[in-house]
Amino acid sequence: MTFEDGIKLVQQAVEQGVNFFDTAPNYGNGNSEKILGIALKERRNRVFINTKVGHLPSGATSFTSDGIKTSIHHSLKQLETNYLDSAILHNPPHYILEGKTDAFDTMKSLKKAGLIKHYGVSIDTMDELRTTLENTDVDVIEIMFNMIHQSPREFFEEVKERKIILIIKIPLDSGWLSGKYDQESTFTGIRSRWSKEDIKQRADIVDMLKTIVGEEQFVQKALAYVLSFDAVSVIIPGIKNEEQLSSNIAASKVTLTKKQIDSINKLYDSYIKTQNIPW
Repeated sequence: MTFEDGIKLVQQAVEQGVNFFDTAPNYGNGNSEKILGIALKERRNRVFINTKVGHLPSGATSFTSDGIKTSIHHSLKQLETNYLDSAILHNPPHYILEGKTDAFDTMKSLKKAGLIKHYGVSIDTMDELRTTLENTDVDVIEIMFNMIHQSPREFFEEVKERKIILIIKIPLDSGWLSGKYDQESTFTGIRSRWSKEDIKQRADIVDMLKTIVGEEQFVQKALAYVLSFDAVSVIIPGIKNEEQLSSNIAASKVTLTKKQIDSINKLYDSYIKTQNIPW
């Protein structure tokens, strides 16, 4: 995808009703925020932009007060806007989630100054979610959750009660819940971390899930499952082309039965969570 293709795809997304965009300074070799800035400049009042803090385009990380402020101002410039709807710490170390630095005080000051409207964290595990809820008063939490990785579900009621904006990342489990992989699939890049045993295990679980919801529209049903929880504010499955855009939007019109949702949850509680499925 070219830079221009990215701009066009974002604009098409807006015209089709998408109003939430997740980005970060280091996404797309630093081009993600630039693409959104150009694509959304004339549509700014129609969208919610969430960006991240902590990981720089250079690959370096910084969660210091000065680093956070510098990152926010950089993102404002890249996104061609004078405010961010949300800014979240991008997988910060555990001690930051415990409130042992001034990172959240810095974010609060930026919110008070009107540069950001909400602040929070992007995290991965239930332990990190528990720590965040116990030690902070964030407005936003972004976390991995899908039919295979359901552990955050334990805290959804608290998240809802505290009116935290809950962003779900990796709702298709890095492509596994798109239905396009099986136990014969091979992977390169970051997905090469999966062993043959990991691949077979995941393929078996996907087959189990398909027996519950059926193979037809499986990707939309996987997204619909995540959207079925009241605590969930938005999901960010990502898109690379118009076909994926249309597919993801179609998920909002798909509804799983209570029996199907209960069966998916039961499969996780009785089997999946005991298997230690690696991300």
